[in-house]
Amino acid sequence: MPELPEVEVTRNGIVPYLKQRRIAAIIVRNRKLRWPIPECLDAVLRGQQIQTIMRRGKYLLFVVDTGTLIIHLGMSGSLRILMHDNHPVVEAPGLHDHFDLITEDRIVMRLRDPRRFGAVLWHQGDALQHSLLRDLGPEPMSEDFNAERLYEQSRGRKSSIKTMLMDSHVVVGVGNIYANEALFQAGIHPSVAIGRIGLCRYGKLVREVRAVLQKAIQAGGSSLRDFAHADGNPGYFQQQYWVYGRAGLPCLTCDTAIRQIRQNQRSSFYCPDCQH
Repeated sequence: MPELPEVEVTRNGIVPYLKQRRIAAIIVRNRKLRWPIPECLDAVLRGQQIQTIMRRGKYLLFVVDTGTLIIHLGMSGSLRILMHDNHPVVEAPGLHDHFDLITEDRIVMRLRDPRRFGAVLWHQGDALQHSLLRDLGPEPMSEDFNAERLYEQSRGRKSSIKTMLMDSHVVVGVGNIYANEALFQAGIHPSVAIGRIGLCRYGKLVREVRAVLQKAIQAGGSSLRDFAHADGNPGYFQQQYWVYGRAGLPCLTCDTAIRQIRQNQRSSFYCPDCQH
């Protein structure tokens, strides 16, 4: 599923086409996503100007005059800007193209979501107070995500470090792929109990989480399953994986075979020599 880098890459791709433009129409072809798309959306958004587009965790926030359009890409969603040679084009919608946002100059942003686990929601007022957003943990690139915070939250607990790293109440946007990669770079076994990790190792982990996410954003994200950029092109970070999806292959650092285990119904990949 799209993780923080993919959502940030999507945001970067659509901002130049949509920021400060006015919405001419909303087209909804299928309201049955994870939550029903509000029936009032076209009437509410028509004529409003998109002031800015922000990201909070894996949510995209389209801030307009009177509130915020909230979009989540779910398991398989993607947003595309329909342009050719810098001119708007009209493409016939496909089976999984459920939602269009159309600007007054005919630029179309289209949501494609084959599995329909995504969301298109409306919130009047401060979107950060929406029930889906207000209890989220800090952004991984922010100062609030730090070694001291992780150390304090881990004391007296037996949860594994990978489970903690993927908890959106602890830090947002670190999904399975990037948790595996960051733990490898930090030299920490994914199943180590969080209470056994000291402050210095948490400091290294924080630095590696940030570095891995930044590299993924620069590489355009990953192209697992359905993810593509706003222009339809794939991401390339999967070509830089150190452990994810490499079970049985030699570690790129020490040649030991990468192992795979299951944690909370998700696959974890690690090097038994490099991670302890």
